[in-house]
Amino acid sequence: MRNHNLYAVLEQGFPPDRSRIAIQTPTLCYSWDDIDRASACLANLLASLELPIGARVAVQVEKSPEALLLYLATLRAGLVYLPLNTAYREAEVEYFLRNAEPALVVCTEENLEWMSRAARHAGTSHVHTLNDDRSGSLLQAAGALPQVFQTVERGPDDLAAILYTSGTTGRSKGAMLSHGNLVSNAQVLHEYWGWRDTDVLLHMLPIFHVHGLFVAAHGALMAGARMIWLPRLDIEQALAWLPHSTVMMGVPTYYVRLLADPRFGRAHCASMRLFVSGSAPLLTETFEQFRRRTGHTILERYGMSETVMLTSNPYRPESARLPGTVGRALPGVSVRVVDEAGQPAAPGQVGHVQVRGPNVFCGYWRMPEKTHEEFTADGWFRTGDMGMFGSPGQDGRVPDDYLSIVGRSKDLIISGGFNVYPKEIESLIDELDGVDESAVVGVPHPDFGEAVVAVVVPRHGCVLDEAAMIAALKQRIANFKVPKRVHVIDALPRNAMGKVQKNVLRQAYGRL
Repeated sequence: MRNHNLYAVLEQGFPPDRSRIAIQTPTLCYSWDDIDRASACLANLLASLELPIGARVAVQVEKSPEALLLYLATLRAGLVYLPLNTAYREAEVEYFLRNAEPALVVCTEENLEWMSRAARHAGTSHVHTLNDDRSGSLLQAAGALPQVFQTVERGPDDLAAILYTSGTTGRSKGAMLSHGNLVSNAQVLHEYWGWRDTDVLLHMLPIFHVHGLFVAAHGALMAGARMIWLPRLDIEQALAWLPHSTVMMGVPTYYVRLLADPRFGRAHCASMRLFVSGSAPLLTETFEQFRRRTGHTILERYGMSETVMLTSNPYRPESARLPGTVGRALPGVSVRVVDEAGQPAAPGQVGHVQVRGPNVFCGYWRMPEKTHEEFTADGWFRTGDMGMFGSPGQDGRVPDDYLSIVGRSKDLIISGGFNVYPKEIESLIDELDGVDESAVVGVPHPDFGEAVVAVVVPRHGCVLDEAAMIAALKQRIANFKVPKRVHVIDALPRNAMGKVQKNVLRQAYGRL
C-alpha cells in the first residue's frame, strides 16, 4: 500500500545524487543525504519517547536548518507538528499548550524556564531545547542515535500539523491539516509554478506558518531544489544572494524594502524566474514599481492556514498576472463568491469567499461546533474574506475567473504578513488602568501593509499616557500585535445600534 506520509512523498523528489547541496546558509551546507540522516536521528529520538501515533510536538524555536529537520522528523515519526510564532509570549503560549496538550515541547534555551513552567501546567511530559547555533538538548540526545529510520505509514486523512489561527473573540483555533491536505497542495504548486531540480529558492520567510513552511520549503523539497537559507529578510544578504537564486517568496514588506534600496535592480534578478508574494495584499504601486525596476512581474496568490494555497495568478505568461488580484482557482480547488443569501454573486459584485478542495482542512482542534459553523451545508468552507470575481461594471479589465480580495468580514488586520485580531488587543487594553473602552483598527502602512492602531476612551478623571500603554502591551503580547499608535478620545463613534463605527476610526486615524 502506498505510504501517504508527507515526508515519503517529498522524498520522492529528492535527487538521485544525494551529495548535492540541499540547504545552504551563509556558513554551512547540508546535502540531501544530510537531510535524510539527520531527520532519521531526530525521528529515532521521537520514537524513543514512545509517544502514541498522532501525539503533538509543539515547537517554538528560531529559524535554522535543524528546525526544518525537526519538522521533517516529526512527519517521519507519525506525529503532529505544532509550530508556534517565535514572537509569542508566555501567556499566549500557555493557551496553545493547554489546548493542544503536546507530548513534547521544543524551545530555545533562552525561554526554557518559562516554557517548562507552561509545559508542566499543560501536562507535557518532555521538553527539549534547540538553538539556532545547533546547540541544545535535542541535538545532543539525537546525535548518537541511528541515522536510518523507516518512515511511519500514514493515510491521507491522518493529521500532519496543527496551525493556530486567531479567532474573532480572541480565542485561537487550531486548524488541523492532514497529510493529504499538504500533499495535494504541494503537488499542485509543483506543477503550476514550474518547479524543477535546477531551481534555487531564496528562503527568508519564517517557518512557523503556511508561507515559509508549507509553500516555500515544500516546493523546494518536492522539486529536489536547493534552498539558500537565511534567518530573515536582511537587505544586504538579499542583494548578495539574489543573483544566485531562481525563486523568491516573500510578504509584500520584502518587496517594499528591496525597492527602497537604490542599489536593487535588474542585475540582481538576472537569474530569477519567479517572484511570489502572499500573506498580505500587495499594493498595485509596489507591483508596478517592481516590474519597472526589475523587468519581473510578481506573482500574487491567496491562501490561509486552513487551506494552504487556493488561487494563483498564472505562472505563464507573465503578462497575465494582474495587480490587485490573486488570480484563478488552483487545479482541483473550487472557489465561489456568494451574497448574503448564499446565492452566487455576479462578476464585479462583492460577496463572501467560500472554497472547497482536497487542500481544505478537516476542522478545528477540539472545536466541533466551530468547525460546523465554518462549513456550509453543502460542504464549502467559509473563509471570512470578502471578494469578487472579475471587474466591477462592464470594463472587463479583470477576467471573470480572477478573484480579488477586497476585505475581511471579521475585522482581521494583516501586519507584515501576520494575522492580528482586534478583539484580542482590545481586551488587553481594556484591562489597563484608567481605560474605559477601546477599539483597534488596521490602517495602511507602506512597509507592513497594515499597522495596528488603538483608539482609547479614558475613565472619568483619568489621564492616559500613550507610551506607557504601548510599553505595557509589549510585555503581554507579540510585538507585531502591539499598536503603533494609541489615540485618546472622549467617546467612540457608534451607529444607531450602538456598534462602534470602525470605518470612521480608520478614516480619522488612517495616517500614522
